[in-house]
Amino acid sequence: MIQTEKEYNVISNRIEVLLQNSENIENQDSQGYIELNVLSDLLAEFEENQYPLKKPTLSDTMKLRMFERGLNQKRLSELLGVSTSRISEYLTGKCEPTLKTAREISQKLDIDPIIVLGI
Repeated sequence: MIQTEKEYNVISNRIEVLLQNSENIENQDSQGYIELNVLSDLLAEFEENQYPLKKPTLSDTMKLRMFERGLNQKRLSELLGVSTSRISEYLTGKCEPTLKTAREISQKLDIDPIIVLGI
C-alpha cells in the first residue's frame, strides 16, 4: 500500500518506465507485465483514496456541454426557453432550475437527470 506522495511519485515513474517496453504490456508471462499490473493497482488504490472524484455539478456540466456544442448563454437561453439572466444564475449556481427547465436541460443538453436534479 502506498503511504506517501513520495512513494506515489516513485511508483508512477516506475510505471512510466515499464510502459515504454511493449513486452510489458502485451506478454502476460513477462516479469514486467506482472510488475506493471501490481504497481498500477497500487497507484489506482492510492488515487481513489487521496484524490476522490467529486460528483459533477450542474453548472460545470452545463458549461462543458455549452463548450462542446459551441453555445453561448444567449443561444442556450433560446434553446431552453428561459432568459439569459436565468442561464447566468444556473451557471453561477445562484439558483436551481424548475422541474420543467431541468427536464429541458437534461433532454436538450444530454445531461444525466441525476446531475440536473443534484441527486
